[in-house]
Amino acid sequence: MSAWLTIVGIGEDGYSGLGKLARRALLGALRVYGSDRQLALLPRCISGERLAWPSPFSLAPVLAARGEPVCVLASGDPMLHGVGASLARALPIGEMAILPAPSSCSLAAARLGWPLAECSIVSLVAKPLQRLSAELYSGQRLLLLSNDEHTPGQVAELLCERGFGASEMTVFEHLGGPAERRQHGQAQHWPAVPAARLNLVAVECRAVAGAMRLARLPGLPDAAFHHDGQITKRDVRAITLARLAPQPGELLWDVGAGAGSVGIEWMRSHPACRAIAIEANPMRQGYIVHNREVLGVPGLQLVTGHAPQALAGLPAPDAVFIGGGVTVPGMLETCWRLLKPGGRLVANAVTVQSEMALVAWRDRHGGELARLQLAHAHPLGSFDTWRQALPVTLLEQVKPGDA
Repeated sequence: MSAWLTIVGIGEDGYSGLGKLARRALLGALRVYGSDRQLALLPRCISGERLAWPSPFSLAPVLAARGEPVCVLASGDPMLHGVGASLARALPIGEMAILPAPSSCSLAAARLGWPLAECSIVSLVAKPLQRLSAELYSGQRLLLLSNDEHTPGQVAELLCERGFGASEMTVFEHLGGPAERRQHGQAQHWPAVPAARLNLVAVECRAVAGAMRLARLPGLPDAAFHHDGQITKRDVRAITLARLAPQPGELLWDVGAGAGSVGIEWMRSHPACRAIAIEANPMRQGYIVHNREVLGVPGLQLVTGHAPQALAGLPAPDAVFIGGGVTVPGMLETCWRLLKPGGRLVANAVTVQSEMALVAWRDRHGGELARLQLAHAHPLGSFDTWRQALPVTLLEQVKPGDA
């Protein structure tokens, strides 16, 4: 089937800012889909039926018109957090033409003189604001696609809560149109006044003195998490995550998650990484909910219940970490059976009984065992001495099959 769908990127300058191909497609379309705001930008000469997106949003009306000349309006670049990406997943590229306009991010970067390739673009449209926490580093430049007029104030509040109140914020309203306007100031002094509903927030991150440094690499300080002591400690966690080897888009099961530290750091390694934390203790479930919000991975899924029973029906994982419960009957067997081919199983043990379970598993099924022993300097009178932490036995095994 030849191209019947044209996705037209349109800016705040409306129809006058469109090129010849976009105008020709709109003039020949039987139907034009878009938001009410976008449809209002079209002149009377566009005779096709104008149809606003249904609520809740659905591509079904467009797909039902397959084969007819149809146009879809998108803000700026349709492939940058836009409807074009959704349609490209639903239709072969040969059935559509995509005509982008400058995105709001491109326009903001041009106004500020920021190299776009050096900026981090985060969409907050219908997404949790807390995901921004994972992007906060001194010197980081952020371009945030706002959800509504309240987003700039919410961003300023979050920056202050995370120790980035000194960050410079610029809010652009109606970028590229005759009503374009900008506001500038520090997050800690941001006025409690709503912006225009259509806005973009640019942030140059600056941490205040004493703010905790939260690196992307695994091994966040234990103090970054709320916990009751049942947490995979910092140095062991870093080694554990190196063995789990997260890849973009992969899913981790964090079994016996405790405070959720391993699943959280797995997801912080890349925005596309996914994790499910399985935890039976109600107090620790509360820690997981708190920690995932503060550390910028609100998408971490929490499953309440005892493993292995609680694992039934979950999507198959690319990696499994068992931080507690290796002595539970059927735990290792169930996790291994449900793990995808090529997936990684990592389990830690600190008790004699749990270590024996890992040794017995290795003897029957293979895998690699390692013992981790750490010591930390502690005061002894006017001197220091080394105090050994409990040794940790680690099992790593890769399931045969496609990597």
